[in-house]
Amino acid sequence: MKKESKTRVNPGVHPDADFRHFTPTENEIIQRHFGTEFYVTNQGGEISLSATSVYRYFLIKPTNIYQEMFSLEREIIVVFSDYQNFEPRTLDSFEEIYKQYQELRLDRICCVLISKDDKIEEKIRSLLKNTAESQIIVPFSYKEIFNISDVYFFRNRFKSHFFSRDLFAYESALKKDLYFFGRSDLVHKIANRHRSEENSGLFGLRKTGKTSIIFGVRRVLQANDEYSVYIDCQNTGFYLKRWNQSLKYIIDEIKSQNKLEVSLATIEDYTEENCSKCFEKDLVKIQKKLGGKAVMLIFDEVERITFGLSTSSHWKDGLDFIHFWRTIRSIFQKHSSLFTFLIVSTNPKSVETATINGEENPIFTSVPFEYIPPFDVAQTKEMVERLSQIMGMNFDEIIYSKLTEDFGGHPFLIRMVCSAINKLCPSERPVRVDKILYQKGVDLFNQDYLPYIEMVITVLKESYGEEFDMIKYLALGDINTFKELADLSSEYTKHLLGYNILDKNMDNYSFKIESIKTYLIAKDRFKRIEMTDKERLSEISLRRNTIEPRLRTLVRTTLHSNYGDTEATRIVLETFGEPRKSKYISIPYRELFNPNSVDIYFEDLKKIILKKWTTFEFCFGRNRDQFSTFMTTINKYRVDAHAKIISPEEMEYFRICVTKIEDYLNAYF
Repeated sequence: MKKESKTRVNPGVHPDADFRHFTPTENEIIQRHFGTEFYVTNQGGEISLSATSVYRYFLIKPTNIYQEMFSLEREIIVVFSDYQNFEPRTLDSFEEIYKQYQELRLDRICCVLISKDDKIEEKIRSLLKNTAESQIIVPFSYKEIFNISDVYFFRNRFKSHFFSRDLFAYESALKKDLYFFGRSDLVHKIANRHRSEENSGLFGLRKTGKTSIIFGVRRVLQANDEYSVYIDCQNTGFYLKRWNQSLKYIIDEIKSQNKLEVSLATIEDYTEENCSKCFEKDLVKIQKKLGGKAVMLIFDEVERITFGLSTSSHWKDGLDFIHFWRTIRSIFQKHSSLFTFLIVSTNPKSVETATINGEENPIFTSVPFEYIPPFDVAQTKEMVERLSQIMGMNFDEIIYSKLTEDFGGHPFLIRMVCSAINKLCPSERPVRVDKILYQKGVDLFNQDYLPYIEMVITVLKESYGEEFDMIKYLALGDINTFKELADLSSEYTKHLLGYNILDKNMDNYSFKIESIKTYLIAKDRFKRIEMTDKERLSEISLRRNTIEPRLRTLVRTTLHSNYGDTEATRIVLETFGEPRKSKYISIPYRELFNPNSVDIYFEDLKKIILKKWTTFEFCFGRNRDQFSTFMTTINKYRVDAHAKIISPEEMEYFRICVTKIEDYLNAYF
């Protein structure tokens, strides 16, 4: 449903606005054109980006139709670019103008640019097409405004720049607060812990917004003249260094990221023996330069420098982790006002493990941490409603709870589902998203967007194999194996619950993110151990019936390319024998492999391949007897004609045989 505006806004110009600082041409554009489409509220002013770059601007209030179509309530900045050639730095003027007004007065999502460059629309589209976090810039040229022939010219231009962008589809960490939703409380909580001289830990799966939260924390600190440094531990320039050199790296980054002029120790000073003293002295100097304020050290992707996980041997198997954190913790205990640190990672292994290679873990239980919580329905609605209304999509109220429940409150997956829904929506907007359209979007997501699920859980597969195996066994219904792994360590289930992948009620576990379960079943559906007789027969039938048409295609094309139609036809008919040979003797070669026209069987394909083995051996591993055994076994357990009981041992052997043939076919095709 469309939102009703609180007050009606009609086109016009505020009677007290003074436009004398605009050129006559610009005055005409304001009064004659914008004043008849919007309500011009403010005469604006001028912004100078340099001695040669001056931009004039004014403010407009969207009328009711724009409020309803684009969810625009606040005033919009309109900037004149009085230059023949558009330069990207022109867009910096918007940010400078925002600083002139109260935070909640102006719309941050949308702004308007009027340029003398006749190709301004083309250039804006090109500039912003790969910039996920950019504002929506609605461009106009001076020339086209004076040649308007369409009564809906302005409205259609807004539609083309609002509805053409998929705001749900961005994948990178959010560095700005423009599209940052639902994490303000967590951001302020971490910032307040820093102010209280307390360290923090933040953990969660990939794409849960860890790095976006980090940037949010940095923005909050910066807004209060506080300081931080961002250390990306997956940067080779950091994790390939030894522990003492990494301390120097941190100091250099504090200086660089905060633009400080201060004399510090050199890399040569940071020896293993002296680096602790140098690190302490440098931090004291930095604090003085920062006016006595502490700096927050933010370590993102800590797995890269964690024992047992890092790809660098000195972190993974050596004692660099011990020495590095022992130094940091020692100085923190001595000077708690110098700095705090925030550890960000997928898994809390770095702070949960008591000993490492016989040494005490210096940060074991000493860093209070939490998992990134999932979105609740209100947070999902805040994000989806705001972005969807800009894109001309109106979600039914019930969809917000469905999204939250079906995707476990995972913001990235929720956005990707909404992106799938957007693809199904017609170009004519606004459009209503009801339960039917929602389900079609979920189906499309499960069909085409599964790589995003893999993106989320790959870190478990790569670094936390036991936890990945647990969710795999649970998805496949192998509860006994799941419980065996759970009994090995309570940490495994604690992590999976913390990630919000699983839910627990009494002693029963279930998936909170059903799409992860769907993905795991699709990926490993033929690896289940605990199966009923009916499920075994179903798998045998499915896999055999899947490979048979592919075998027909392989045999048909290979015979044809090697022997031509006449000889290939003879080979097939000889394999058929009587009475099928006489029955199909006049059938074209290609039709001999059409099961709707000809009785061609799985066994026929096997016989043809074995009869002309030298022609086919390159496709099937060159071992004729082994291939024959595989095919015989697959056909032996066929269940289309008659059902039988398949033992677990027979099922295991069938899987070995059919997997080999599937691998051969996959390689061929």
